[in-house]
Amino acid sequence: MVNTAGGITGGDRLSVSATTGPGATLCLTTQAAERAYRAEGPVPGRVETRLDVATGATLFWLPQELILYDGCALERRLTAALDPAARLLFAEPVLFGRAAMGETLRTGLFRDRVSITRGGRQIYRDGLDLSGAITDRLARPSVADGAAAMCSLVYAAPEAQAELAPLRALLPMSGGASLLAPDLLIMRVVAADGHALRQTLLPVLDRLTGDSLPRSWRL
Repeated sequence: MVNTAGGITGGDRLSVSATTGPGATLCLTTQAAERAYRAEGPVPGRVETRLDVATGATLFWLPQELILYDGCALERRLTAALDPAARLLFAEPVLFGRAAMGETLRTGLFRDRVSITRGGRQIYRDGLDLSGAITDRLARPSVADGAAAMCSLVYAAPEAQAELAPLRALLPMSGGASLLAPDLLIMRVVAADGHALRQTLLPVLDRLTGDSLPRSWRL
């Protein structure tokens, strides 16, 4: 998918929807990182994604990093509806500025919501709210201990339970993985920066995609 050429700012409205038919496999990624720039005015930018995965189908939702810039205001929502025996691999990495490039995130607004159902029943719901002095909040040991990058990953598949131990073996001390159900694996990891985050994510995504991760992830 092509990213927004100028990045997302206040008042922008973007929506994406994708449907995977019965027995099909679909992998979606982006050509490069997305950017949330400084928002002028009280209205945040909004990005909504809707994913529908039919019985026996597989959908990989693997956008590259979202970079939050100082003064950004972004609300993001993803909704996924899975039929029985459908597979979903979802991973959305976020960078809180890029200190190596002189881009420091001090203040901003970022609200993120994820909702996943299977057969009409809620199986996963997650939310993240960061506002105000975001860097100060991330510096707290109980929040991110100074990390400037994070990723949430969900793997909903019949074989999810078998992947728990292998994934845990690939994670650093700043990451963790758990089973919410035999067919639902959740992973979250924080890292010092985007490079360190990719070093963790690439072997994980290679494993869960069967070494079919899009080439753009390695450029």
